Amino acid sequence: MQWEFEMSMMGELSFFLGLQVKQSKDGIFLNQNKYCKEILKKFEMENCKEASTPMSTNYYMDGDLAGTLVDQTKYRVWIGSLLYLTVSRSSIMFAVCLCAQYQSSSNESHFKASKRMLKYLKGTTSIALWHPSHSPMHLVGYFDSYFVGCKLDRKITGGTCHLLGSSLISWHSKKQACVVLSTAEAEYIVVGSCCAQTFWIKQQLEDFRLKVSKVHLLCDNTSAINLTKNHIQHSITKHIEIRHHFIGDHVSNGD
Repeated sequence: MQWEFEMSMMGELSFFLGLQVKQSKDGIFLNQNKYCKEILKKFEMENCKEASTPMSTNYYMDGDLAGTLVDQTKYRVWIGSLLYLTVSRSSIMFAVCLCAQYQSSSNESHFKASKRMLKYLKGTTSIALWHPSHSPMHLVGYFDSYFVGCKLDRKITGGTCHLLGSSLISWHSKKQACVVLSTAEAEYIVVGSCCAQTFWIKQQLEDFRLKVSKVHLLCDNTSAINLTKNHIQHSITKHIEIRHHFIGDHVSNGD
């Protein structure tokens, strides 16, 4: 980096914008333990009870128009703090993004859901990301979809993550901008999003002179896999826009 920028060495990196870095010859630990404790103290949740998960698996969240409104500014600060925590805590990504959709009209039910995430963090402040130094340079992508997860507009939510060897390096959760008619379509649309993220990561690795050839994207839906190989003879493809078919080209090209 000194070839491109005017900079000087200030010693081994250990702390940067709330992100703690612990380096050793075996690898690197990344966590936000200090930042996590700070937001627990900020929102007076230091002595709260612990929760085993950031959100219940059968929890349903909607606009709840009949609910009692809460302080919108406080809720936005609350969600903003949690969003920054997703830099190292992929386990809360889906729950935080779900709560973030209601920042303009938040009420007690949304506030209660966000408080559960802090209860979860209370018992998991020491969790960190481990990046071993001898991990093989194999890029693998995982993805899944939450079919008609939103009860208001019936749109799907897709989630992806990427591992470089055994190191988790990228993850996201996003509600798609379209409504689908089957789980196959839902998975197929999300695999396109995963593919786009994969090519962005490949480009980043090439900037570091690391060449990644064929990437494995892992899917649990047989119909979606078949669509990537041949989307001409499947009747369900008539509901899918052209922009979602680019994954088929990269499968045929061996990418």
